[in-house]
Amino acid sequence: MQHSPQSRPLDPLAIALTVALCLIWGFNQVAVKLAIHDIPPLIQCLIRSVTATVLVLAWTQFRGIPLFKRDGTLLAGIIAGVLFALEFLLIYRGLLYTTATRAVLFLYTAPFLVVLGARWLVKGDHFHLMQWFGMALSFAGIVIAFGLPTPAADPHQMLGDVMMVGAAVAWAATTLVIKVSRLNQVSSEKTMLYQLVVSVPLLAAGVLVFGEHIDVMPSAVALGALAYQAVWVVCVTYMAWFALIVRYSASRLSSFTFLTPLFGVVAGHMVLNEPLSPPFALAVALVAIGLVLVNRPR
Repeated sequence: MQHSPQSRPLDPLAIALTVALCLIWGFNQVAVKLAIHDIPPLIQCLIRSVTATVLVLAWTQFRGIPLFKRDGTLLAGIIAGVLFALEFLLIYRGLLYTTATRAVLFLYTAPFLVVLGARWLVKGDHFHLMQWFGMALSFAGIVIAFGLPTPAADPHQMLGDVMMVGAAVAWAATTLVIKVSRLNQVSSEKTMLYQLVVSVPLLAAGVLVFGEHIDVMPSAVALGALAYQAVWVVCVTYMAWFALIVRYSASRLSSFTFLTPLFGVVAGHMVLNEPLSPPFALAVALVAIGLVLVNRPR
């Protein structure tokens, strides 16, 4: 069976690369925690966007990658940049109102939103019943790992939950915009730069509005964690992710992101000595089985 590039299933190399990206993003959660006592969250986002912008620009100049050619991507690039900034603004500010557990569960509704959007927007990229069952199994694994949220205790917590759902919508929308617009015809470096350049003033405005500031010189650990985010996570892994989105099924790729919070738990245990709950092995098994069902040939 022939598949269009828009709905192409993941081959073994793409699966291995996607799992590696999720592992790196899991450790990114620890990097944010390591830096957050010295560098507030939105300032972290702002610094990493500015740093990554400079580095990606330097890379494009070194490689001779054209950036200013009229290719019809400007509007889509601006939209992707606004969504990129909105996602992180909602995540980091939402965490002030809701718990980390609730945040993970609401944020990881994003893969379902990608599958729903792709069904209508991407030719041939739609799930059959067994794949939906696989998605449900993977999400059940996340619920087991983090616990089923109780009803919101107060209006502030409900506000945080809504912000996390908004972040999930922004994340899914970013994926779909890249998949269906002319951004799928340009380099991943240009796609990344659109998001970085547009997000910088929006994140800077967020820092000013919410009054974040750095009180003391950040520690070497905090600076190292921030460098990890800017150089490795943003410059390398995000561009790799955008390249995968263009080449493979966005729905199948998004299903793998269920691994990220699990890797984050393992990273927290290894680096920060955070405890692992007894049901964690069951959670991993359910996510793995779900991914097999999503990605197996029909």
